[in-house]
Amino acid sequence: MPDLRKVALFTKEYPPYVYGGAGVHVEYLSRALAKSIAVDVRCFGDQHADDGNLSLRGTPQWEETKRNTDPRFTGAVDAFARSLVMAKDRLDADLVHCHTWYTDMGGLLASKLWGVPYILTIHSLEPLRPWKVEQLGNAYHLSAWMERTAIEQADAIIAVSRETRADVLRLFDIAPERVHVIHNGIDLAEYRPVATKDVLIANGIDPDRPFLLFVGRITRQKGIIHLVNAIPAIDPGLQIVLCAGAPDTPEIAREMEESVAEASALRPDVIWIRDMLPRAAAIELYSHAAIFCCPSVYEPFGIINLEAMACETAVVASNVGGIPEVVVPGETGLLVDPGLTPGGFDPADPAAFSRRLAEAINTLARDPALRQRFGEAGRRRVLEHFTWDAIAERTLALYKSVVAARG
Repeated sequence: MPDLRKVALFTKEYPPYVYGGAGVHVEYLSRALAKSIAVDVRCFGDQHADDGNLSLRGTPQWEETKRNTDPRFTGAVDAFARSLVMAKDRLDADLVHCHTWYTDMGGLLASKLWGVPYILTIHSLEPLRPWKVEQLGNAYHLSAWMERTAIEQADAIIAVSRETRADVLRLFDIAPERVHVIHNGIDLAEYRPVATKDVLIANGIDPDRPFLLFVGRITRQKGIIHLVNAIPAIDPGLQIVLCAGAPDTPEIAREMEESVAEASALRPDVIWIRDMLPRAAAIELYSHAAIFCCPSVYEPFGIINLEAMACETAVVASNVGGIPEVVVPGETGLLVDPGLTPGGFDPADPAAFSRRLAEAINTLARDPALRQRFGEAGRRRVLEHFTWDAIAERTLALYKSVVAARG
């Protein structure tokens, strides 16, 4: 097995600019890897740091990508441009590891320029997110092409769940032996139950009443509208706390505003926190929530469920993607079938998913002992299966095998 000196991680998100699960993944994976090898992180932004084995370089946006460009196209055009910059800058790593379609082409280009292997971690797949046409217009076809081109030429693929691996093999022309499953992880020293209630009080949450919690972006993928539509049927003993920001499009932002307004008119205890809160604040919310809900219609893994489970909170989540590999029904939470279509609902009865969410939430709302049992089992499961050190060890083993195969 060859000596592995250094790996380069290409990513759109890295602290302090993290808004989704992929960014969280790269942040913690890079730290865990840096305990063993040198890690060169290249990301979108203006970051610049050197900390022992971990170096960080941000790539700012090139103004030309916005000049005379349809606003819907800017994201995909900018991703292509920054991927080229990341790839062409001097590289002395033994392998490039890319995260999300935003940087996948960077791995392919770096491989051609520097003669090193590249691998991709699949956090989501463009063919399974057709609603992104609403956000990107025809640039969705550019993002999908970049993703397909990079996936089908990669030395190896990491799928964050078994279901995601099956999706990759179904949708792309790639040999099965090149697609490996390595789950996401979590830092249990950071994500743990806390007693403080300052964040609850500051946001108008009654600390003496149980509450249902949602944490995530306002996107079709995260299913937030389905949960909001379920609110009138949810047990009135629960406060509803929606920690939801960063809408994908003006259209879904308006839909969210209207749906929350309708729900709030029926009950006074709907609390919408519109900012994406700092991690410590989110941990406090997880710690005190009676139930955490993840209503995603597409979720390759669902790291937010790990975060809630680590804080000993019972989970109600969609039975999609990699979520069943995280949330064990009847042991750490309850799973709800969103429907049979890629959009996540039955077109003959669009409200069916919302009703099923409310039923599962109400089952836990009325059984505090069951919630406690699920919460305790959830943290045990995270401890046994999802620590970052174990995930970094498996990732390093894959790096070494890929470099060895290249000779």
